[in-house]
Amino acid sequence: MILISVDDHIVEPPDMFRNHLPKKYIDEAPRLVHNADGSDTWQFRDIVIPNVALNAVAGRPKEEYGLEPQGLDEIRKGCYDVDERVKDMNAGGILGSMCFPSFPGFAGRLFATEDPEFSLALVQAYNDWHVEEWCGAYPARFIPMTLPVIWDAQACADEVRRNAKRGVHSLTFSENPAAMGYPSFHDDYWTPLWEALVDTDTVLNVHIGSSGRLAITAADAPMDVMITLQPMNIVQAAADLLWSKPIKKYPDLKIALSEGGTGWIPYFLDRADRTYEMHSTWTGQDFGAQKPSEVFRDHFLTCFISDPVGVELRNQIGIDNICWEADYPHSDSMWPSAPEQLDEVLKANNVPDDEINKMTYENAMRWYHFDPFTHIPKDQATIGALRKAAEGHDVSIQALSKHDHGGASFADFAANAKELTGNKD
Repeated sequence: MILISVDDHIVEPPDMFRNHLPKKYIDEAPRLVHNADGSDTWQFRDIVIPNVALNAVAGRPKEEYGLEPQGLDEIRKGCYDVDERVKDMNAGGILGSMCFPSFPGFAGRLFATEDPEFSLALVQAYNDWHVEEWCGAYPARFIPMTLPVIWDAQACADEVRRNAKRGVHSLTFSENPAAMGYPSFHDDYWTPLWEALVDTDTVLNVHIGSSGRLAITAADAPMDVMITLQPMNIVQAAADLLWSKPIKKYPDLKIALSEGGTGWIPYFLDRADRTYEMHSTWTGQDFGAQKPSEVFRDHFLTCFISDPVGVELRNQIGIDNICWEADYPHSDSMWPSAPEQLDEVLKANNVPDDEINKMTYENAMRWYHFDPFTHIPKDQATIGALRKAAEGHDVSIQALSKHDHGGASFADFAANAKELTGNKD
């Protein structure tokens, strides 16, 4: 089996801006600050972004999961060091990875300042670091992904085109820009972006939680409520985009529902078809000869970690619309034993080899124009071959935390998410 993950995460290293931000801005750049309590936090002007423990728990005991800020010395080096990341990937049997940002937010909202030139310089510096240093260090191992200029649709389109010229076909974005104070997906404001995405065959990746809007019932509800309901954000984004004008206007527009899971999709598609049948006459929706479920399969990519229900119902989703994700180093990740747990689910549902190949690596290669086999022979890209290359690499569970546990409150977590994204709810 060969594994390419379309959803992983980076904890950015402290020197990332050094080689890419114009010298006149270096003193104003975000910086990683080591605090008296031992934690490391990114600070930009008056904003402090903690590295919460659920973001980087790979290789740590579950007793250390939580929301307290932590230092780089309390997490695996593979979270922020690309050489160590590749060793962890080898040990986990993972050939390829697409890595979402952490401290700038999934949509780069942190970099929006009163100075458009400075803001753009920050986005471009981040993207240059990600493409040239993180992905460029191991081109066969990483699918490059760039941040958007989310506060300016035309500048965002220009940045998509700039990066496409060097082979980037993946853009991270907000699941709901309206919640961040920007025009919604239904506004013509975004036309330059849609056109750039289609012209360059770039996938728009909307990650759960990227708008800062959290699915929660009450401020005093247990954290378990929010964690359980996290995929609901992506359900809303899927509906918002499926019924939007761009889906009808741009037949080649591609959207990935990142870290959203797959088990909910068959019901969602059935509901969308029923809505169209019963209400399109008076709402004015028109998909021509297609049903919404068919349009969904033309435009949307989904992903799963293990998701037994989604695997069982894979053909109701669309086998060409499903990818696998590892979610390293987040708390849903099964690293380093993801292959074993995935194999168990695949065997339980009698998934044939051709369908396994599509979900585990072929769909990712096709959607993102990623071909690792120009660098690595296929027989050296399998789980077994990669693990053999990682022999001796320590993947044991290690207690690294130097903090008391119990974590921050949900209110603190929600407030930080809203500040980082500019959420207006």
